[in-house]
Amino acid sequence: MALQPVNRRSVPEDVFEQIVDEVLTGQIQPGEALPSERRLAEVLGVSRPAVREALKRLTAAGLVEVRQGDATTVRDFRRHAGLDLLPRLLFRAGELDVSVVRSILETRLHNGPKVAELAARRRPPGLSALLDEAVQALDSEDDPVQRQRHALTFWDHIVDGADSIAFRLMYNTLRATYEPALPALATMMAAEVGRPQAYRALAEAVAAGAPEAAEQAAKELLEPATTALLSALDELEEPR
Repeated sequence: MALQPVNRRSVPEDVFEQIVDEVLTGQIQPGEALPSERRLAEVLGVSRPAVREALKRLTAAGLVEVRQGDATTVRDFRRHAGLDLLPRLLFRAGELDVSVVRSILETRLHNGPKVAELAARRRPPGLSALLDEAVQALDSEDDPVQRQRHALTFWDHIVDGADSIAFRLMYNTLRATYEPALPALATMMAAEVGRPQAYRALAEAVAAGAPEAAEQAAKELLEPATTALLSALDELEEPR
């Protein structure tokens, strides 16, 4: 393992980050045992309590399994980790992972219409006003990055309206993954966030309590840009 002594300003965090990187890049394979606490402490130049705290975090993240009196082994993160790992997977070794981007886009296109349908069914008080406000902000904005932010606010309200904790946590993770890339995606997302009328159609369907219409409006809103982005990813992966 290519582990290095860490910055002592945040020792357990640095230990955690180094081991996470080793696991996600495949330097340590599932089923492989980590060095002992004592050995990790020696290699990293930190205390054993710091290593122990990092291992607790790794266990909570589903990346390792600690058995009393036995070695700490790496788990397959694809089977055991949660959505909170998604932002870390987007960039690995300093490069964008196209397969992760594709999975995010596919999830967005699949889940968005369902969340819109639920919001139309449940319609909590005040939702329509919040959606109208978000659409007005989107319509009056010229900056492409800020338009994306207004669109995210709109979807925040839709997700709240759906009243589903599973969809809410999933959306939180997708948003946290997506937001750092807003400037880079401004051009490709312009076709979507530049259509306030499509957001208004969705808002009206939700306000009317029309689940099927809301689902269709969400699909019509999300599909064009998502399809274009997926096509662009396919081109990136084509052999040159």
